[in-house]
Amino acid sequence: MNAAPAIDLSTPHGRKRARRELVWGDHGFLRVKFRNLHAISDEMFRANQPSPEQVARYAKELGLKTILNLRGDSPKGYYLLEKEACERHGIQLVNFQVFSREIPKPEAVLAAKQLFDSIAYPALMHCKSGADRAGIMSVLYQHFRQGQPIEQALEQLSGKYLHIRSGKTGVLDFFFETYLAEGKPKGLTFTQWVEQGYDAAALKARFLHGRKSKVDYDQLLRRE
Repeated sequence: MNAAPAIDLSTPHGRKRARRELVWGDHGFLRVKFRNLHAISDEMFRANQPSPEQVARYAKELGLKTILNLRGDSPKGYYLLEKEACERHGIQLVNFQVFSREIPKPEAVLAAKQLFDSIAYPALMHCKSGADRAGIMSVLYQHFRQGQPIEQALEQLSGKYLHIRSGKTGVLDFFFETYLAEGKPKGLTFTQWVEQGYDAAALKARFLHGRKSKVDYDQLLRRE
């Protein structure tokens, strides 16, 4: 089966296709009014996937210098339109892929720490819904950049932002709770615990084993 041709935003057909992928393929119609936009600090914000119009609005209202795209780069229309909008408004788009149903690997956590120390602020981070991937990165931001204890920073993974710990995305909560239960009692800081290393696959297996009898909220809600 032949792959679809690449989207060319310089053509009317390509632009229409990109907009169609953003609005319908990526469920952008649901985000027209609801942006899941929240200020984490006076320099960092979190939200769901922005449209080009929302990028323009954020540039004006928030004075953004950086947008962290936690979905990774993509040939899809939603990404190409965001990239174009960032270039138009002088915002640096940084791709840093995060996963909502995986235990982050130690090197990824430490890379996030370095990222927060290197980007220009004000900044905004987003995934698709602004709930899970934006949630774990917000916890890491609050801890690494703002110095909040993990217990306090975990508020960023809550229903307030549409995060549901009862589903498979609860693996993110489990990750931090494992540190609090096993690393902190040994006198390790979160950074020390991460640098010491852990088996991400084994932690995920423990999480999945513990939720075998629970309702599959992901299927009920058809979450991404």
